[in-house]
Amino acid sequence: QVQLVESGGGLVQAGGSLRLSCVASGRTFSRNTVGWFRQAPGKEREFVGAISGSGGNTYVIDSVKGRFTISRDNAKNTVYLQMNSLKSEDTAVYYCAASDRVSTTRGEYDYWGQGTQVTVSS
Repeated sequence: QVQLVESGGGLVQAGGSLRLSCVASGRTFSRNTVGWFRQAPGKEREFVGAISGSGGNTYVIDSVKGRFTISRDNAKNTVYLQMNSLKSEDTAVYYCAASDRVSTTRGEYDYWGQGTQVTVSS
C-alpha cells in the first residue's frame, strides 16, 4: 500500500516556475514508477510524465518537453515535478500516482494523491 500527498501548487504568472512535490508512504515506494497527471476543467485527466523507481528513466509528453522535469529522492520518499516557462494551458489540478508497472496509462496506476491546483495567469 502506498499513500501519496502532493504539494507545491499555486498561482503563478505565465513564464514563471513551480515545483510540485509528491511525498509517499510505503515500504516499496522505491520500486514504484511514479507518474504525474493533470486535469483541466471540463477535460479528461492527462498523463504528463513518469519516472522509474530508480530514477534512471524519465519521460514527459511533448507539450511539456524542455519545460517540465521529473526527479525523485528515494531517501526522502519524494518525487518532484519541476515546471518552468509555465503557460496558461498548464492550468490544471496535478496528481501524482504510483504503479508497479512502467506505464503512461491512467488505469495502470494503483495509488493516487489528492491533487494540487496549479493556476497560470496570462
